[in-house]
Amino acid sequence: MYDIKALYEAESVQDAIRLLQEHPKAQIIAGGSDVLVQIREGRRAGAELVSIFSIDALRGVSYDENEAIRIGSLTSFSHIAASPIIREKIPVLGEAVSLVGGPQIRNIGTIGGNTCNGVTSADSASTLMAWDAVVELHGPEGVRRLPIQDFYIKAGVVDLRPAELQTAIIIPKAAYEGYFGRYIKYAMREAMDIANLGCSVNAKLSGDKKTIEDARVAYGVAGPVPMRAPSAEAIARGRAVCRETVDAFARAVLDDIHPRDSWRAAKAFREHIAVELAKRALTESIERAGGVIDG
Repeated sequence: MYDIKALYEAESVQDAIRLLQEHPKAQIIAGGSDVLVQIREGRRAGAELVSIFSIDALRGVSYDENEAIRIGSLTSFSHIAASPIIREKIPVLGEAVSLVGGPQIRNIGTIGGNTCNGVTSADSASTLMAWDAVVELHGPEGVRRLPIQDFYIKAGVVDLRPAELQTAIIIPKAAYEGYFGRYIKYAMREAMDIANLGCSVNAKLSGDKKTIEDARVAYGVAGPVPMRAPSAEAIARGRAVCRETVDAFARAVLDDIHPRDSWRAAKAFREHIAVELAKRALTESIERAGGVIDG
């Protein structure tokens, strides 16, 4: 059923690095919700695997010394959604990962696996991108941290060097403090379906709730990798909270996204949905932030 050449159990991050160095063709397995399916389908037949599932240090949600939110890469979707820190500071991330698969997948699937597989449809990826998340990587040369936008190279490929593994996702305090967000997934079914398009928006309003101080928007399935829409962000920044601003923001996303035709949806349909989801997500982000949109 599962054509696996060898399975090595890592006891720590350094042990995982050692095993990856000793077995350069080996692949990391965490929850296994992606890797085991691919092996069963024959796409990774004869694979050598390094399991990091037993490294409890890579689990959990906490604050670091700078009040950044640190999410261990082995933290399951269920634990992220239930985390008091996530619920208080960035509930939209909990909402996004709660749309992944069904309960069994959310119990075993990890945030690290969801981002490291490099697919544009990952529900967590666009949300993390909209929150200016930073990816932490450990390897033979030490620790690297890079913006999640730079982590994605092309479809299915991320910036993981030989014998390197992702250890955490970090959301800086400046990226979440005062921001309110909304993630909307468009799919053919309510559950157990891959997104035809995913849109994540967050906004920060002025003290009087009349001005958008900042807005960020990111998409999944709008290009080969999860992507931001900087043209739309620039249009909303510093503008009044009103329907005109929301509409201009939504139209501007078309300057940056690059959806394609596929059997799931046509390019033109994805572009239409992208504009509509941007309107809805920004509107709800503003309302969650205490703003009122007139007009």
